[in-house]
Amino acid sequence: MPLPQDSNKKYTYADYLKWSDEKRWEIIDGVPYMLAAPSWQHQAISRELILQFGNYLRDKPCQIFAAPFDLRIPQLDEKDEDTKFVFQPDITIVCDKSGLKDTGYFGVPPLIIEITSSSTAKRDKILKFNAYERAGVKEYWITEPEYKTVMVFKLGDNHRYGRPDIYSDEDQIKVGIFQDLVIDLKPVFALV
Repeated sequence: MPLPQDSNKKYTYADYLKWSDEKRWEIIDGVPYMLAAPSWQHQAISRELILQFGNYLRDKPCQIFAAPFDLRIPQLDEKDEDTKFVFQPDITIVCDKSGLKDTGYFGVPPLIIEITSSSTAKRDKILKFNAYERAGVKEYWITEPEYKTVMVFKLGDNHRYGRPDIYSDEDQIKVGIFQDLVIDLKPVFALV
């Protein structure tokens, strides 16, 4: 199948699987978005976060995955191939291994981290924010390399993200879903 071109069609994961594998794509509410290669700053931040989370999660039931990783979040009783939400989160924490399939995960992970760029900031802060909140992702981090900050949104009892906790490169973040994990942001932003 050629790359998506019909602006009126709502695309699904089944369509996504037919597209060229030369590029990375996301589908948000049926609309496809092509992803550019990440910057070296993005990669440096991602690497350090993966190291800190990965070291903590070693020999524990939860696992960490980095993009490219096809996260499919179903709406209601939607089947995997019919989902219109296919994300490539920069970092995904998965605790329910039953959703791991093929090139990613079908379900709702407890924690997602996005590292913004000029081409993804709007999507990360609006489209993905709304989709992750609606799906019930317990903790959503938006990392901004330009400002060396991390905004941490936690799902409240009302099933909404409240006001974020905002951290700088001098801070440490106590991870909400793991009571004994603290992420040190100094090495996360050291090269940026």
